[in-house]
Amino acid sequence: MRSLVLGVLAASLTLAAEKPNILLIVADDLGYAELSCQGSRDLPTPFIDSIADNGIRFTSGYVSAPVCCPSRAGLMTGRYQTRFGHERNAIGVQNLDEHVGLPLKETTLAERLQREGYRTALVGKWHLGAHPTRHPLSRGFDYFFGFLNEGRYYVPRPYLGVATWLRIARNPETPGGPPLHRGRLYFSDQMGNNMDEPTYDKANPVMRGRRPIIERQYLTDALAREAVDFVGRDDDRPFFLYLAFNAPHSPLQAKDRTMQRFAHIEDLQRRIFVSMVADMDDAVGRVLAKLDEQGEKNETLIFFLSDNGGPTRELTSSNAPLRDGKGRVYEGGLRVPFLVQWKGELPAGKIDRRPVIALDVFPTAVRAAGGAPEEGSDGVDLLPYLNGDNRGDPHETLYWRYGSRIALRHNDWKLTGRYDPAAGTGRDFELFALDSDLGETQDVATKNPGVVEELRGMWESYNRHMITPLWGADPRSRPSRDNVPLELLDLQQ
Repeated sequence: MRSLVLGVLAASLTLAAEKPNILLIVADDLGYAELSCQGSRDLPTPFIDSIADNGIRFTSGYVSAPVCCPSRAGLMTGRYQTRFGHERNAIGVQNLDEHVGLPLKETTLAERLQREGYRTALVGKWHLGAHPTRHPLSRGFDYFFGFLNEGRYYVPRPYLGVATWLRIARNPETPGGPPLHRGRLYFSDQMGNNMDEPTYDKANPVMRGRRPIIERQYLTDALAREAVDFVGRDDDRPFFLYLAFNAPHSPLQAKDRTMQRFAHIEDLQRRIFVSMVADMDDAVGRVLAKLDEQGEKNETLIFFLSDNGGPTRELTSSNAPLRDGKGRVYEGGLRVPFLVQWKGELPAGKIDRRPVIALDVFPTAVRAAGGAPEEGSDGVDLLPYLNGDNRGDPHETLYWRYGSRIALRHNDWKLTGRYDPAAGTGRDFELFALDSDLGETQDVATKNPGVVEELRGMWESYNRHMITPLWGADPRSRPSRDNVPLELLDLQQ
């Protein structure tokens, strides 16, 4: 009997050893062209680039929504978030509502991997509900360090050691002109939309587990520190680490030391943004180095992507050559950097032009972990497509609905339009041929009415299986929130 027990135990340990670690890295509002492997010329990102160099870079990688909260809901479930009413973006104290966030009936990737014997951690931004029932520790994560809402300042007040660029509704000294300057604080009304920088930190502390803490280290560095610590823990089980940076999401705050590296960039706003991404790249480098130090890099399946396209005016983020950015369903809002690496299992240095979507992370990770496909998933297991067993396209058709904005990609056709909820259909359709017009500059709807009708029918077929949003305001409106306090104007450093 004792030998039988020992045999079963040995078999289970061998099975655990065969499972790869899974590292999911998500940047926030990065922008399609803001990695050197994606074409950036003023922003070197060698460590993130190494994931592409040792793996696969998708040029047609998408997310399921053009803003943070619903995009992450799709990522964590492998399902179109419109299927379960998580369509809109929770902001500010709205996150605290017990009804706001990822529905409790939905299975998260962390919960699924726990069932496969994984230890699980979220380090960074959650944004899928701040009520205790929706806290990461209640949704499949064994460990949590980070924050629950949509954003955080990178250092506590009075923001020492950093340059800080904040939005204000109106510059009282030079409206529409150079930013108002107070020490290392810069206030700009360049957005022109009568909005101040939100007070992201209100009711949104950095937390270790469920306990609020005061984190004084620059937040990107703190997230790297915690991720490295988790990777290095003495545990025979494979791990799933969801490393969700808030960089380079606003507020724009960059370390003075990093800013010195980019002193040649004259545009101050751009210099702050570049510095923030460079620090994120360094943070990724520290995590990859820890994997390498432990000899585990060959046994780790790594994903890197952004949660949506970059907001160019707000951050200077570039989505070139794509049209528009965050909040829109043109390519600039939905197509993101998307990298996958699994040394020894997947090819290295490959560029893949086939459409994939963040929903694919869930089934791919579960399959790599030895699990069976999740029923009702909209994502697909990418492994047979990546290792050459399947040379077809993972997706022929992709669907989007975000408030009044809708889109559908079918092969190389892209349909966009406005949603009419009463009729369950769209209007004001535009049609683009992505194979020849990646920037969506030429609307060819009037020349191809048959294609428009075919794609409209496909979109309606998808949409019949979706539900109305469970909470939140329409993206066209601006829910009330507390904005940056006026006393910051008098804050001296």
